[in-house]
Amino acid sequence: MAFDVQTYMTEGTERVVTSILRLSYRHPKASAAVVKFAAAAKKAAKVRRKEEDEGLHVPSFLIASITGSCNLHCAGCYARASHECSDTVPVAQLSGEEWLRIFREADELGVSFILLAGGEPLLRTDVLEAAASVPNILFPVFTNGTLLGGEVLKRLDKSRNLLPVLSIEGEEKATDHRRGEGIYAVQVKNMKAMKDLGMLFGVSVTVTRENLEEAYAEDFVSMLESYGCRAVIYVEYVPVTEESKDLAPDDNDRERMNEHLSRLRETHKDTLFISFPGDEKTSGGCLAAGRGFFHISPTGAAEPCPFSPYSDTNIRDMSVREALSSPLFLKLQSGDLLKEDHAGGCVLFERREQVEELLKAE
Repeated sequence: MAFDVQTYMTEGTERVVTSILRLSYRHPKASAAVVKFAAAAKKAAKVRRKEEDEGLHVPSFLIASITGSCNLHCAGCYARASHECSDTVPVAQLSGEEWLRIFREADELGVSFILLAGGEPLLRTDVLEAAASVPNILFPVFTNGTLLGGEVLKRLDKSRNLLPVLSIEGEEKATDHRRGEGIYAVQVKNMKAMKDLGMLFGVSVTVTRENLEEAYAEDFVSMLESYGCRAVIYVEYVPVTEESKDLAPDDNDRERMNEHLSRLRETHKDTLFISFPGDEKTSGGCLAAGRGFFHISPTGAAEPCPFSPYSDTNIRDMSVREALSSPLFLKLQSGDLLKEDHAGGCVLFERREQVEELLKAE
């Protein structure tokens, strides 16, 4: 039987929603919002299936880089390497009103999750306000944590469809080595503050060959749980230069990562563990380019994924519905490129010359 990506993504979404429901019972303020979101996610799955039957494939996930500016200079940052992130605010970045329109259109199409990234997303309080007003969608906010305090923390505490996800690379040495001195202490302080408020939150760990064992270590995970963390998202490192290729996990490392994940999911039932991009062998290939998700850049470019900043479509000029049918997305979905073997965490990054050729052919 042919692989059905819509069924695969819907079942995966249901597993995530069920896990979030289970985790929220310890967080009374979050429980009501999560229950409402679970009901909305079921309706969204029906909307996506209806769209599929009518010829439009709608992914359940969207990644929104809502700003191209950041206050840190993390080692190996792909956004800075691709010049999509800098110390200054991009002149042409989307406004809060434009992001609100995108969020509402995504909601109407059945998108259930929109990951807010950057740059540093907490720099865009206007976009956080817009996201908070769309309760049917869960917005994980991937943040370096340095701006998580004061009014920003109050906003996240009030808006329970915004789920803070703190970037951390392991314990203090590994985290400060990549993100800067003192960042680990900042994240520990943030976790304690959110635990005191009864907030549901997670962490994001970029997995390289250097920190692989530490990232999945029992002591590290238990430490995160003690601070109140209930979701760990492992993001496989994508080499941003030829010199950093050795940091990317290979097939043997991925096998080890999957073994670690299976162990953690079995022994830590109160924590949700997610791997990105995940096991491409079980998902029929890479899920980028609208198969399972797609990316919107700070200036509105609809791109296959954050690691593949190529686009023939800008969301400013069209609706989300129209962007999903971009020629580039359709070519990638119908071809074999997304199914090819690759060494790093992103096949489109590794095969970027072929993606560029597809753009030239339009």
